[in-house]
Parts: sequence; C-alpha cells; structure tokens
Amino acid sequence: MKIAVVGTGYVGLVSGTCFAETGNKVTCIDIDQRKVTKLSNGEITIYEPGLEKIFLRNLHEGRLKFTTNLAEGVKDAAIIFLALPTPPGADGSADLKYVLGVANDLGKIMTDYKVIVDKSTVPVGTAAKVHAAIAANYSGEFDVVSNPEFLREGVAVDDFMKPDRVVVGVNSDRARKLMSDLYAPYVRQGNPVIFMDEKSAELTKYAANSFLATKISFMNEIAQLCERLGADVDMVRRGIGSDDRIGKRFLFPGIGYGGSCFPKDVQALIMSAEEVGYDFQILKAVEDVNEAQKLHLIPKIKAYFNGDLKGKHFALWGLAFKPNTDDIREAPALYLIDALTEAGATVTAYDPEAMPNVKGVIGDKITYVDNHYAALDNADALIVATEWAEFRTPDFEVIETKLSTKVIFDGRNLFDKNQMKELGYHYESIGRP
Repeated sequence: MKIAVVGTGYVGLVSGTCFAETGNKVTCIDIDQRKVTKLSNGEITIYEPGLEKIFLRNLHEGRLKFTTNLAEGVKDAAIIFLALPTPPGADGSADLKYVLGVANDLGKIMTDYKVIVDKSTVPVGTAAKVHAAIAANYSGEFDVVSNPEFLREGVAVDDFMKPDRVVVGVNSDRARKLMSDLYAPYVRQGNPVIFMDEKSAELTKYAANSFLATKISFMNEIAQLCERLGADVDMVRRGIGSDDRIGKRFLFPGIGYGGSCFPKDVQALIMSAEEVGYDFQILKAVEDVNEAQKLHLIPKIKAYFNGDLKGKHFALWGLAFKPNTDDIREAPALYLIDALTEAGATVTAYDPEAMPNVKGVIGDKITYVDNHYAALDNADALIVATEWAEFRTPDFEVIETKLSTKVIFDGRNLFDKNQMKELGYHYESIGRP
C-alpha cells in the first residue's frame, strides 16, 4: 500500500519507518528542508532503540523516502497520516494550527479518494474539524479517521510492530477496510484492532495517558505519606501491585513524570472538560502533585546542607525524562538544575543520550562530561534523576573516591537502602525510611 506521513517528528518517523518495514511504500513529508535532507541521506534525527536499523534498511531498499513537497508526497497515497505537533496553548488546550493548516492544504491538492488519518494526539471533535477544513476546498470523496498512537519512548518500535491494541475511529466501511488491511500484519498474534467512532477514539488516547499519569501521581502521594509515617513505599508497591485489579506497572515512585505526552495530555483533557462545563478535579490534582514532585529532592538536599547550597557542587546522573530516550521535554532533571543553580550551586551532569538536547536549551549553565563517573569529581553529593540501566549497579568504591562527601540523593530509588547504609553513605530516596 502507498502511504504518506505528514510530519517527521517522533511519531511520524517511527510510524513511517514501521509501516515501510511490512512492505508498504511510504513517503514522509516535512517542511524542514534540513531535516528532510538528513533523513534522505540516512542520518536519523531522533534516538530510539532499534529504529535506526530498520530506518536504514527501508531507506536503502526504496520503501521509505522523504520530501518537503506535500503535493508530491500525497499524490499516489491511499492513506495520509497526520503526525503533527499539537502544542499546548497558553490555557493548556491543544493547538490545532498545524493539523488544520495541513488539512486545508490537502483540500487544495487532492484529486481522488483518500483516507486522512489523525495520528497526532488531538482533542475530541478534531476529526470533524479536519473533515471541514478539507471539504472547504475539495468536493470529492474522502474519509477522516482517528488512529491515536500508543508508543512508549524507548520501546516504540516494539510497540508499533507488536501493538497490544490498535484503536481506529472511523464511520465509513471503505476507510475501515483500508485501515484493517493496513494493520493486519501487525496484529497477526490476535491482539485487537478496536473500531469505534472518531470521538471515542480521540478520547481514548487522552484517557489512557491521563490514567497512567494518575497512577504515577498517586504512588508519589503514597511515597510522601510513607516518609511521614515511616513505611516503605517499595513494600506498599509490591503489596498493591500483586492485586491483578491494580497491576504492577506505573507504580514506581520518583521525582515525577515528564516527556511530550503525559503533561500535555493531562492539561488538554482538563481543558476539554472545562470547555463542556466539567471540572476534572482528579486530573487537576494529578498535575499539581507532579509539579511538586519534580522538586521533591530539593528540601532534602537543603536540609542536609543546613539550608545553604551556595558554593556547593553536585553530580547529576540523568537528564532525559526517562531512560532509553533523548527527550528532555518537561524532564524533572531540568527543574532540579534550575533550583540548584538559583540557590548558588553548580552542577556537572551526564546522560547517555540527552546532553546535546539539554545543551541546546540551557547552554553552559551546567558542565557536561562523557561518562557518569567523571561527573562525580569533587562533588558534594550525587543526585540521580533518570534510571538509565548503566546507573543501576555502579562501583560504589569508585563513587566514594570521587565524591568529596559520601552523599547520594536518589530520585528513582535505584539503590538498595540497606546496602547504602552498610557502605556508610548518607542516602536519601523517595518514600523509603
């Protein structure tokens, strides 16, 4: 099948590459000439485990190509995916200017039947708006479908190639057949393609991410309570996670969630509710808890140093909002950096993938090094902000020789608290006495 993907950001590039992997001919379109040139030359523009290998294979075998020309890119496509940014506006609602702008342009260049698919995370009612934008300039037959992505950064290729479900919002038998044929290779093991109306599909994406964010904030609240009551959040987590009604996933406390999805989608769902006169109180609390949790380590750090961080130097392990990605959007580490430097401290940081992105945002506000042990030199304490695998079992004897004092503030509960005590470290984590 011939497919066009408009937008070569995270979702667009993963989707286009994975569609090509099953034999489809895919053209990805982006207005950024520099990015298109890089991609056309085999230079991948995002970090995602496993993506580069299949990207290069499909590029070299001619199933995947890139262009800045929208008309050329969609001309022969049966299905056009819109994988465009929907950034939050000043009030937190999703800004649809990119989605509707492309829809308007499509209406001017389409000449035959096509299925236009919203792959972006969009508010309820967007499919109807996209349909209207196209119909304003095109009187022929076409369908608009909602097909939200459920990709997790760090495992996105597996999520796409072996989805636990595919959600498709569609009101046309013709479009349903095309979407069913397209996804057939990905659900051969029996996982469902769930067909529904467009509004329900649009809400499903927001509901899923908001529910997961709620689990994270709930466990961070439990961790706060554990610290005050002397309970151990790890034991509580194991106790409740063994209940299959709750499940084990998304129960790990830490210093809050970040990334491109959870913060934006929680905000957008709150605003969608307000637009129809509903006060989504739970999600407002989820958002408030998460904002506070990003800085949960700061009072602990200040208390240890008697309230004065001026002149103190900290090693920071991890900058990405989670491991196996270079994404720093809403990353808790950035909030910690701001708080520490505003208090007069200095920071040396290491992250396996995210340092170029951080440097592009904050420049030389901190020092960057090429391995996690180098970050420790003469630091007054180590702060762990991202749970990269290489941080999980470090050589604590090396850490001891490099730190000026044996102090660790662990925002991801990576280390065994009893081992830390035996080794003589002052060790503080989240929700553990």
